[in-house]
Amino acid sequence: MNEKFKPLFEDFKMPNGDVINNRFVLSPMITNSSTKDGEVTTEDVLYHERRSDSAPILVTGAAYIEPYGQLFEYGYSVADDKKIDGLKRLADSMKKSGGKAILQLTHAGRFANQAILDLGVVYGPSFMELNVPVKHQVLPMSKRKIDMVIENYRDATKRAIEAGFDGVEVSAAQRLLIQTFFSKFSNERDDAYGNDSLENRSRFGLEVYEAVADVVKKHAPEGFMLGFRGTPEETRGSDVGYTVEEFLQFVDALEKIRPLDYLAIASWGRNIYKATVRAEGKNEGEYVNKIVYEHVKGKIPLMVTGGINTPEKALEALQFGDMVGMSSPFITEPDFVKKLEAGNEDEITLQFEIDELNDLKIPQAAFKDIVRMMDYGEGLPKDTRDELRRLADEKE
Repeated sequence: MNEKFKPLFEDFKMPNGDVINNRFVLSPMITNSSTKDGEVTTEDVLYHERRSDSAPILVTGAAYIEPYGQLFEYGYSVADDKKIDGLKRLADSMKKSGGKAILQLTHAGRFANQAILDLGVVYGPSFMELNVPVKHQVLPMSKRKIDMVIENYRDATKRAIEAGFDGVEVSAAQRLLIQTFFSKFSNERDDAYGNDSLENRSRFGLEVYEAVADVVKKHAPEGFMLGFRGTPEETRGSDVGYTVEEFLQFVDALEKIRPLDYLAIASWGRNIYKATVRAEGKNEGEYVNKIVYEHVKGKIPLMVTGGINTPEKALEALQFGDMVGMSSPFITEPDFVKKLEAGNEDEITLQFEIDELNDLKIPQAAFKDIVRMMDYGEGLPKDTRDELRRLADEKE
């Protein structure tokens, strides 16, 4: 192994007592290869089995907790008991090489594109009329609907435990439902979940987390992990939806309910691990990861993500984190970490040849979706994205 990359292979003890032997995490990536109603397919299983030794912790793509929260057309569902058998196959495939399988629980709220197309409306904190992907309304969630969604999270957690996952991750990143309650941009309520105070904007997310934590406490085996994924700051030009300081207060409130096994931070864009604080204040211009890491260091393991696709970037990102989350590199280079550990970093390539597709086990249905997501963040080289785009066109 190249000496300079040794920090990426130092053991790390998780709060649940597990010791991971390197700092890499397979971050969420939807391949959009489940069935129309969210059943796990053989393609899903083979894709994850091929990457079961890519990292010691592996997190699924978004698993929606109810149909109104469905973002991806062919994403995983954890919305009813019929999905448990398929989810068990998925968990088993992820754990085949000894890694820890984490199911990400999500509700896309007003950004639930597939729910918009299938059901005509979606829910959010406040009423809105939008035009993408088609003209539709966002209905404000009543207290009854809020309670129903919290119960959906509770039931989804039970199913994840029954399916044999090693943990669950509550995702509130990148404009998912929990984040929209927290943001002053999208929350215009005037009730106990409204935007008049940080306490009220935090309430929905904290109640979801408390429900999930309660199920974990009552039903999960010892060592079951509970993680949380969030976007630490939201700004639009000079306007602020919430600050990193407010986000950290929210994280502190989560900790009071039940200590986190890890915190993952994520956002949209290129090289997000190097993003700086935009809001005015004492931390303006500082690395977001640095501010968060200094706050949680020694208390909550921090997983940093966003645009990390080379060994050098992974090492740089680890400066302000405990673990490095990658998604797109593992699509075309599932042996990234093994090659790096063996000192063969020169053999790491994010490009691929057609005759490698069988070994890579990339579902054909995923080609167009991988390209769409990777074009924005440039997680894969342009030549690779163009080839996936060509394959998607061929399939159609």
